[in-house]
Amino acid sequence: MGTSCDAAGVAAAVRSAADVIIEHRDELVTLDREIGDGDHGENLKRGFTAVVSKLDTAGDTPGAVLKLVASTLISTVGGAAGPLYGTAFLRAAAKLGQESELTASSVVDALQAALDGVVARGKAEIGDKTMVDALAPAVKAARDSDGTDIAAVLTAAADAADQGAQDTVPLVARKGRASYLGERSAGHMDPGARSTALLLRAFAQAAS
Repeated sequence: MGTSCDAAGVAAAVRSAADVIIEHRDELVTLDREIGDGDHGENLKRGFTAVVSKLDTAGDTPGAVLKLVASTLISTVGGAAGPLYGTAFLRAAAKLGQESELTASSVVDALQAALDGVVARGKAEIGDKTMVDALAPAVKAARDSDGTDIAAVLTAAADAADQGAQDTVPLVARKGRASYLGERSAGHMDPGARSTALLLRAFAQAAS
């Protein structure tokens, strides 16, 4: 993917991400069963399967592709994940506007917009044991990487997201269904943080 990426490249990355989500469906179900209602993996699988079925109609800009991802996830994914991921992709799409190609810099800006959208929608912050614990360090790492290569920026983000998801294990949840468990939520990885890390890794590998 190098220093730029057009709509076809973004669509290919989304297809790769869908494959990863489907591959990890059972893992996400198990994680969510431990501290949630067990539907995170199945909901995301259904959402990204629907996304893939519509990608050919997405339009000819990276933003248009992400907007289609957003609207499809919002309409097909239940629970908190649909609105949160939908908002993330929608804010990223809005930030990109009508740009015909992504650059490393616009990828960073899109990730920041996605994070801002998730925080605004879910009212969560770092340490609450949510997807923000993976996404916030990912955005910081992407910005700090200061590179011109999209794959390098996304790899830095994915590495930080992996660590961020791992760091949710000892936390006591303060948001979402897991917060109902109180201290019993400690000792388990947050499924939203894990799915965030999986998506970023898939995007990074697609860019390589």
